Amino acid sequence: MDNYEKNYLSQRPDDLCRKCGLCCRVATTSTPYKKLLEMCEQGDKGAIDFLSVFVPYESIEAAREVSAPTVDNIINGLKEDGNYVEEDMTFYKCKYLDDDNLCTRYDTRLALCKHFPSSAWAIVPPGCGYEGWLFMKREEAKQKIRKIKEELLELQLLKKKAVDADIQLKIAAVEKKMLANIELFKKHGSENW
Repeated sequence: MDNYEKNYLSQRPDDLCRKCGLCCRVATTSTPYKKLLEMCEQGDKGAIDFLSVFVPYESIEAAREVSAPTVDNIINGLKEDGNYVEEDMTFYKCKYLDDDNLCTRYDTRLALCKHFPSSAWAIVPPGCGYEGWLFMKREEAKQKIRKIKEELLELQLLKKKAVDADIQLKIAAVEKKMLANIELFKKHGSENW
């Protein structure tokens, strides 16, 4: 877990969940199912944990029968980010959710369940209590990246004016850190912010 995720999780309110169960009934991951199975065989803890809780639907349509708005929200969100590949798309359901939308192993649930939504870019079901908060956190991240880009431009101008090689090296080191921060959000479109 990187610093951004730790900071995000430390700020995430726990009382926004409306206990509708949709995030447990219709879930997905950015990793294709076949790849998750390979990762399990290689001992990857994250893949093992995920597949110990979630079982795949036979098709997108089977998941859509449970909640078409949730499926469509996820697909549309992935399409907007340019991350939708239908043949890699698998939806899952939690095998521990009861008919009252309660987790039958709540006290021993895994971190992946405790921490959902674990990113400001998590795609949640329509009407989820986290929708507004996630939007706010995405906008905050975008503002930080925009500010870094502004400072980066100023730094690049300063670097051009610097004649001392030692100062240029220090500026290059700071520039590298700033670019790394922008890169952290590249999969979310940071190059266009």
